[in-house]
This record gives sequence, structure tokens and C-alpha cells, in this order.
Amino acid sequence: MEEAMTVELICVGTELLLGNIVNTNAAFISEKCAMLGLSMYYQSVVGDNPGRLEHLLHMAKERSDVIILSGGLGPTQDDLTKEIAARVMDKSLVEDSKVRKAIQEFMTKRGNTITENNWKQALVPEDCIVLHNSNGTAPGIIMEDEDTRIILLPGPPNELIPMFEEQVYSYLHNLQPEIICSKMVKLCGIGESAAETKILDLINTQKNPTVAPYAKTGEVHLRITAKAANEKDAFTMIAPMEEELKRRFGNLIYTDDPQVTLEMVVAKLLKKYHFTVTTAESCTGGLLAARLVNVSGISENFKEGYITYSNDAKEKLLGVSHETLKTYGAVSSQTAAEMAEGGAKAAKVDICVSITGIAGPEGGTEEKPVGLVYIGCYCKGKVYTKKNLYTGNRSKIREYSVATALTLLRKAILNEVNERNEKTTRNLNKMNK
Repeated sequence: MEEAMTVELICVGTELLLGNIVNTNAAFISEKCAMLGLSMYYQSVVGDNPGRLEHLLHMAKERSDVIILSGGLGPTQDDLTKEIAARVMDKSLVEDSKVRKAIQEFMTKRGNTITENNWKQALVPEDCIVLHNSNGTAPGIIMEDEDTRIILLPGPPNELIPMFEEQVYSYLHNLQPEIICSKMVKLCGIGESAAETKILDLINTQKNPTVAPYAKTGEVHLRITAKAANEKDAFTMIAPMEEELKRRFGNLIYTDDPQVTLEMVVAKLLKKYHFTVTTAESCTGGLLAARLVNVSGISENFKEGYITYSNDAKEKLLGVSHETLKTYGAVSSQTAAEMAEGGAKAAKVDICVSITGIAGPEGGTEEKPVGLVYIGCYCKGKVYTKKNLYTGNRSKIREYSVATALTLLRKAILNEVNERNEKTTRNLNKMNK
């Protein structure tokens, strides 16, 4: 397989360096270039300084086949991207009559006054490809020489994105005929190290397609990536790898749709099997309930939740025994179990998930350190508990607790359904004998 063309991204603007503007252009362009099979090894942000921009462009020209710049194409004196790039490519600027006409029509249509500096944007490098801007006055520009292609794009995303999708994407695709496609497989109930261990043989021998694990909060995502001439061929190559991952991970896979979240899958299971659910939360203070109500239509299954931060609330609302709290403490598997069972009885539902722990930064002891969290789940008469020890700040510990709670809830539902199906099969077998 031929080596991919290299592309480099340079975003221009002092406001980016100061953090006044979030650099969403970089994420967009990077993703599109990856889809096109281009290798991006360098990204830079440079202020509105001609000397530093010129120095960076000379460096980029030495190491990359394609250089994409965004920003600095406006009409003001500090917008110098076009001028510096033209100098680096040894090209003079000339006025483009079509661009001048487009600027005039754009400004007139919107009732804006044309000032003399607007005509600066009608100057383009000689022998360049001009990209029409239907959403602004700065045209895009492509310059080429024997070794390098430089693409200049306006900074505003509402101008850059359509220009890239409608004109630059096809240009780059012609340079790099192969494209890259990916498929995501999402896991819960397993850590990144354990997940990688199960596919280490695939990783060590992979060529095309490839698979790589990515750690998320309480989840692991496996991305399968293939390079091919078109999408159909790429996904045909991906399919056997996806099947192998499903064989190895089984029920740990909760979806292969990048848009589907863990709470969406849990909500779908609750609806499918007509289970009702409630939550009983201490250290997460309602975050689990919030994740569930992210899903539209969950009100059919989730009617109410409990936030029982104090011991008194655990006793009063959930029926946790005073003796349990005194003997084992609020942060214990015993309390988590009683919270789950008590919550289910109080709300008169099939399932209750409980969370109790120490989110910190204060409150930890040698016996019960910060990050110790117990998750409980009562499901149709059965009680599950899970001990966890998380690291990180208060927010991260609470987020991990919620992700683990959703995972335990999903597991409890699947176990209940499997037992129900096995019971039905046994009864049918008895009847047929």
C-alpha cells in the first residue's frame, strides 16, 4: 500500500492563542483529512504575526505535501495569510475580476457599505485556483508548485465548512484516491487494559483494517479503521473484524452506533421488557437520574428518583436500617444493597439502582479512602452490589460512579431476561416430553 500524502494544518489568529475563540476548525479539518486517508502529523496555531507565520510556512513546506491554513484572509491590515503564503510560494498578487464582482454583489445584497480595504480581498496569487465563498467576501485559494500545495481557507466556520465540503474535499480526494472509513464498537463493564489484552494478537498483526482501543469514562471504545478506494470496499473489509470483536466480547458490547449512548441502550431495554426503575443516590446527587432522563420517552419507565445524601434520609426514604448504618457505615455494600431494595419498594418499581461513596476531596480515611464507591442494584427480587475504587477529582469520581451504575443496571436487566427465557425453555421442554 502506497504511503499516504501528508497534510499539515496551520490556524492563524491571535484570538485563538488567547483562548478568545475555540478552535473548532482544527477538529473539523482533521476529521475530514483522516477520512480522506491523508496523514496529518503537525498542527499549529500562530498569531497575526507575519514573521512567525512565514517561518512556520517554510518549515511546513519542507515536511508536508499539503498545507491547509485557516484564518487571516479578512480585509484588515493584520490579515496577512494570503500575502505571506504567496511570498513563500514565490507568487505575485493580482486582482481577480470575478472575485471583485462577487464581493460587490455580496456587500450590496446585504446593504453593507463597501470600503476601500474590501478590495484587498479581490487580490489573489497568480496562477492559483480560486474557491468561491458563498457565505462571505474572502475567497479560498489553492496554490501549487512541484512539491507542495497550499490551501487557504477563511476563518469563520460558517464560511470554512461549506467551502471545504463543496470544493476542497473533492480536490484532496483526487490527490489521495483512497479513503478511510471507521466503525466504532462500544464496550462497558471492562477496562481499557483488559480490553486491549483480549485483542493484543489482532493489534500486533494488523495491517488493513486496524483496530485500536480508546478509554472513555466508564467505557472502552474500539475503533476499526480501513483504507479502500470507496466506502463499500472499506466497510466490507471492516465487517470480519467487527464480527471477531463481537465473538470475543459478547455482551460487553452495548452498541456499534457512534451516536448511541449507554443510557440510550439501558432505556431501550427498560422499554422493551416493560421494566420500571428508580434511582437512590448519595454521592452522585442525582447525576444517574440526569443521565437516564437524557433519553426521550424514559418517563414511561422512570417515574421518580431519590437523593439521600444524609444517613437520616437513607433511613427515612429508603428504609435502610439504623443498625446497618451504625455497623457498616453509609459507604458499604450492605448499605448499597438496602438502598437499592428500599428504593424499589418505596417507588413500587421493578428495579432500583443505588450509589453511595466518598467523592472527596475530603472525608476519606485509611479504611475508606476517597474514591471508594459502592453500587447496588435490586432487580425483581435479586440484589447485586459492586465495590469500586476510583481515582481523580470529585467530578470524575461521580462520573465514573454513574457509568458503572448504568453498566450494572444493564447487566441486571440482561440477567433477568436470560433467566426468564431459560425458564420458559425448560417449561416448554417439560410440556413436550
